[in-house]
Amino acid sequence: MPETGLSQGLTNYGDREFSLYLRRVFAKSMGYSDEMLAKPIVGIATSGGDFNNCHRTTPELVKAVSRGVLAAGGLPMEFPTISLGEPYLTPTSLVFRNLMAMDVEEMIRAQPMDAVVLIGGCDKTLPAQLMGAISAGKPALALVVGPMMTGSFEGNRLGACTDCRSWWARYRAGELDDARIRALESNLATTAGTCAVMGTASTMACVTEALGMSLPGSATPPAVHAERLRFAEASGARAVEMARDGLTPERIVTRESVDNALRVLFALGGSTNGAIHLTAIAGRAGVPLTLEHFNAIAAATPVLVNLKPVGAHYMEQFHAAGGVGALLRELAPLLHRQTVSAAGETLATRLARVPAYVDRDVIRPADDPIVARDALVALFGNLAPNGAILKAAAADARLLEHEGRAVVFRDLADLAARIDDPALDVEPDDVLVLQNAGAIAAGMPEAGYLPIPKKLLSRGVRDMLRISDARMSGTAYGAVVLHISPESGVGGPLAAVRDGDRIRVSLRERRIDVALSDEEIAHRLAAVPRAPLASRGYRKLYAEHVLGPERGCDFDFLVPSASPASPTSSAQSR
Repeated sequence: MPETGLSQGLTNYGDREFSLYLRRVFAKSMGYSDEMLAKPIVGIATSGGDFNNCHRTTPELVKAVSRGVLAAGGLPMEFPTISLGEPYLTPTSLVFRNLMAMDVEEMIRAQPMDAVVLIGGCDKTLPAQLMGAISAGKPALALVVGPMMTGSFEGNRLGACTDCRSWWARYRAGELDDARIRALESNLATTAGTCAVMGTASTMACVTEALGMSLPGSATPPAVHAERLRFAEASGARAVEMARDGLTPERIVTRESVDNALRVLFALGGSTNGAIHLTAIAGRAGVPLTLEHFNAIAAATPVLVNLKPVGAHYMEQFHAAGGVGALLRELAPLLHRQTVSAAGETLATRLARVPAYVDRDVIRPADDPIVARDALVALFGNLAPNGAILKAAAADARLLEHEGRAVVFRDLADLAARIDDPALDVEPDDVLVLQNAGAIAAGMPEAGYLPIPKKLLSRGVRDMLRISDARMSGTAYGAVVLHISPESGVGGPLAAVRDGDRIRVSLRERRIDVALSDEEIAHRLAAVPRAPLASRGYRKLYAEHVLGPERGCDFDFLVPSASPASPTSSAQSR
């Protein structure tokens, strides 16, 4: 019989009975009675902080979860983890996702809890929590903080952060003055919660629900909605039941549930970051997710959700339209319906009780999609032997079959210095290329959404083909090829590209190539210096062990199917 409650995972003093005695002594110093200490313990992992605007409602969510735990006969125990506020971290939050995943895993494993509720939502927080919880192996479910409500400005409905980008582009083009852009700042993000569009946070909230790791219906209620608190209470109560039933993530995250989550990712027109995060989450469960499989699922999945940046609406409309449940019903013929969720029911059981109502302006029927297929596509070619990602659903269609002249920026500093230089030799049909922005060289920031040069903005150009080994925000849009692997900083072919080279991208052929021979690429790469590695601390660990984006950018020593000597590791390719 496995140990439960306060008696599990005892601190080692060389005397087990003394360890339990001492633990009880200090538990009683917090005012707990013997009766409470005998109950199943539900940990509540919190990730709030003053550097995380998304998680401002965490304290009231903790109260509601605790209420549910107590009502179901458990003992709630809150504990903190690392908090990852997307716009506050340098060079980018992705670098710290794995650190948070390690923190979550070790704290779940090290502390006496029978189940855990994971409260989070900001872009890298939820993936980190799921990765850690899967590896820890205890019953777990996620409670997302929920999306923001929208604001308004001069009669325009606004939501962070697709509208942040579109209005900033207008500012750069000279259509707004300084006073108006400053006034706009106070109207783009007006409540607590994650971005109001189908960015990475909303994508991962919906993917988590589809995966089965959160309660049905819990992905979409706005952060400030009373329903968010009711889901928090229900999550606490359900965590007690999961502890008693022993329902662990390994029974929830399976090949079939991962495929269901992939379907939802594509049907949402979701964030390109979702490809990295879902690959990492699946990898922790021992479910390899290849880019070839990714393409096979994308080719047979329609885009059905009319939300920015692919469509017109916001998360509050998606919630009111029927949310993830209504979307799953549209996708039902494509789904594995015997998968089990944290609610303890099969997907088939859930679908049988999904309300009939659906707003067809927000969630399209499967036979009338926004885009018929290929929302996100993996490309391969001599520029990306290990793959790259293109969000085809959010791009100018004319650029999905395109060849143009390369305009190359060596790194982020070079990009910042020259992108708006009036002397920059660039035309609308050129291909903007950013090098040395991958995980090892730069932490893989969301810089792949290269700005359109001001000289072209003034001519009305709003999209160009842009390629890099960086990422982009899920709230961004455009003909942007990302995650090129191997990255240029470790000798990937992207490092060989020079101004004037001809680059061709084909959605139809799933290709990205530069018009150079293998011999010429090799010759050029021989003269390119590698990116310097960090010399100490976590950044050194990161550079030495991070896998490529096609492996989810996880650490090689944390993935069950990988080893530190894995040839697919970005570090190994050095």
